[in-house]
Amino acid sequence: MQQLNQDVISATEVVTIDVHAAKDLINSGYRYLDVRTVEEFKKGHADVENILNIPYLFTTPEGRVKNPEFLEQVQFACSKEDHLIVGCQSGVRSLAATSVLVSAGFKDVKDIGGGYLAWVQNGLVATKPKEEL
Repeated sequence: MQQLNQDVISATEVVTIDVHAAKDLINSGYRYLDVRTVEEFKKGHADVENILNIPYLFTTPEGRVKNPEFLEQVQFACSKEDHLIVGCQSGVRSLAATSVLVSAGFKDVKDIGGGYLAWVQNGLVATKPKEEL
């Protein structure tokens, strides 16, 4: 968690928007970068086109640790010119991830305040796995 706090402290001009503004931007062509764990993503995520899941943190027996290849993985999947909306579960990881991306030179990256929880609480469409019979 110390690393997460350092990333936020070193943040350079992170723009945080609410879920309705995020949805509008996604509908206008922004790409949604979900930085939750793969397990969290599989349990449910925003039902939008052009969504990408690259975890910012991994859950280990020792606790959560930063994905050492996060920036490299994002740079492989996205251009620094891409328009990105970054979300997580509640807004903490996405704020740190957005800070890292802005610091790395990504030009148009916005953080979703409240994350997936706010997305669902505001009645926006989410994809969830079908219940097993």
